[in-house]
Amino acid sequence: MTDQATAPKEDWTYEELRSEAEEIRQRLNLFRTSLGRFFVNKQELIDLMVVAAVAQEPLLLVGPPGTAKSDLVLKFRDAMGVRQEDYFEYMLTRFSEPSEIIGPIDINQLRDGRYVRREDGKLPTARLAFLDEIFKSNSAILNILLTIINERKFYQDGKPQPVSLRVLFAATNEIPEQGELGALKDRFVLKAVSGSVQDDHFTQLIDAGLNSEVYKTLNQKPWIENHASLDDVLKAGRYLTYQFGQTTGTADGSSDRQRFFPDDVFREFERLVKTLVREDRIFISDRKLVKLYKLLRVRSWLFSGGTVTLDDLRLLSYLGETHQEMDLLAEKIPNLLGY
Repeated sequence: MTDQATAPKEDWTYEELRSEAEEIRQRLNLFRTSLGRFFVNKQELIDLMVVAAVAQEPLLLVGPPGTAKSDLVLKFRDAMGVRQEDYFEYMLTRFSEPSEIIGPIDINQLRDGRYVRREDGKLPTARLAFLDEIFKSNSAILNILLTIINERKFYQDGKPQPVSLRVLFAATNEIPEQGELGALKDRFVLKAVSGSVQDDHFTQLIDAGLNSEVYKTLNQKPWIENHASLDDVLKAGRYLTYQFGQTTGTADGSSDRQRFFPDDVFREFERLVKTLVREDRIFISDRKLVKLYKLLRVRSWLFSGGTVTLDDLRLLSYLGETHQEMDLLAEKIPNLLGY
């Protein structure tokens, strides 16, 4: 268990964060653009990763093997300077057991009648995690993941215990249709395709891939440039959370939506959502809609400093629940926005 005395500080005040918010924003933008140099045509995915991380919303990367899903997460982790003890990754199968994810049972405590897991080095103690093939998890792990993602806790000896997890990336080769996985799919507001790039970027892929092989063989990591840290991500998220709830201190007591979401853009947001639901039968739960608002605000702050623009509504392209919906939205949203 994490010693509270050594737990990372995350209780920054609004006054502390307000004075450095712009510097943090600049560092995160430098981070995302610099990391993009080490991939071919993956800048859009890296941008989504930063937005999801700041919002502390899980992001699902979808694509066939060999399309850089794992590499994106690993280089993101390295470039963020995440300590090994703050990171957990695992490839799930239908045979995976809970002990592989949240730790084995402590035999000594079991003798005393307590059902306690040794969670050090497992998902509950990680601040950033990557779960590959997440939809291959069985029902026992599925229930654990839903509790961790939804409530940021897991159970020790029947009692809820908070987890350290702040940023979760997951990957899958296929999006399953089974109904029992619907709840887990819905927790991922954003689902993004990481596709093959060889058709349009053949030469760049060969050159970049060869460089990657050299870095791996020589154990070099030039993408570690110390532009931003995990603390920068968490500070940005906390700063924006303060803003979301801040109505006092403004001259007219206006809400976050009134201050940062112009009426014309908000009406377009509403129109797009209703169009997707009515015309294309895209399922958007009430919970997902609220989280989408938060993601839009994070993107607007990161890219332009605050006010939501029509360009930020591009995030609606990533709401698909199936491959067909993802393909549809990737084409339809830009068209509806006039791009």
